[in-house]
Amino acid sequence: MNELLRQFRDFFVSLKLTVALLALGIVLIFWATLAQTDLGVWGVQQKFFHSFFVLERIPGTEIPFPLFPGGYFIGGLLFINLIAAHIYRFRYSWRKTGIWLTHLGLMILLVGELLSGIWQQDFQMNFKEGETRNYSESFRDNELAIIDEGDPKVDAVVAIPEAILARGEAVQHPKLPFRVVPRLYFPNAELQQPGAVPNAPPSIATQGPPFLRTLVPQAQPLTSKEDERNLPAAYVELVGPDGSLGTWLVSAEIPVPQHFTDRTGHPWKIILRIARHYEPYALTLLKVTNDIFPGSDIPKNFASRVRLQSEDGREAREVVIYMNNPLRYRGLTYYQYQMDKASGTSVLQVVRNPSWRLPYLACVLMAGGLLFQFGLHLFGFARRRVAGPQPVRP
Repeated sequence: MNELLRQFRDFFVSLKLTVALLALGIVLIFWATLAQTDLGVWGVQQKFFHSFFVLERIPGTEIPFPLFPGGYFIGGLLFINLIAAHIYRFRYSWRKTGIWLTHLGLMILLVGELLSGIWQQDFQMNFKEGETRNYSESFRDNELAIIDEGDPKVDAVVAIPEAILARGEAVQHPKLPFRVVPRLYFPNAELQQPGAVPNAPPSIATQGPPFLRTLVPQAQPLTSKEDERNLPAAYVELVGPDGSLGTWLVSAEIPVPQHFTDRTGHPWKIILRIARHYEPYALTLLKVTNDIFPGSDIPKNFASRVRLQSEDGREAREVVIYMNNPLRYRGLTYYQYQMDKASGTSVLQVVRNPSWRLPYLACVLMAGGLLFQFGLHLFGFARRRVAGPQPVRP
């Protein structure tokens, strides 16, 4: 038993394991770089780095199998290898302080990447000069929004995540006098006329504008490319206490909500849209600045001047957001992402990452450790040079 434990310990302490993991990491990065052309940045992150194994389907089937270690697997083993090496192999002395600090920074960097992969959320805020937004929109997620129009001043919104539609789960929300029952769901689809799709089943929509009731969703391959977006579609039935209110075709391809009334005459709207994330404050875009270097199309300065206004009125200030100068507020970071000066439109990337400080701390520790270690050796070398050659004793 003791021999088995010793072999187990030696495996994780081994320098050979370190070299093997670094080699696997190089191969993984090279492979992911090549795959980025087809998958895009987000697809590569999910498939190669935010996973324990790179999965591929068995040819001719939908069965996945692990083909190569993923980022979580390689990074996790490397983290354990570093800790085990410091416990069993390295001995602390002040001359090795730089090495310890460098390794500590590397371990914090690995932990920070893991936490970022788990916690980080990315949104975008798209508005024109003069417009105010108190919400940001997801890059990839969608939601079914059912909006109560009974109050002319305020719209009460019930948002159902796309994942619930995909599972086909019925939803009975306390604010809705009816159940929401997904009948069919398409993760990516194009709306077409039935005659354009051979052997297409007829639409099951019974409510909504007449021209929408004639369209049918045609399933399309999923995409994760940066310049493309999945357009989900679904048939949704609303069922009240007295029976069905009808079935609607909803799609991210339909930009405007569909209006309807329940049996009491109460007005509602329904729409499948990009998921929104509301905040207790608002940003108003005051001015966009889009400067380029003379005689070229190379951007020189992209900046958005915004007014930050909290819901309670206690916070009211103007902020300029530009490259390498984001706005950090209440756990969110607003970066300048895109801009169109002709239309006065600015797009801010909104990031929620509670672990954003860890990479900075890791880099400081690693830089400090390397400077200390190299400085120590440089000082010793310089001191020997000043002392001159030592006499050789016979």
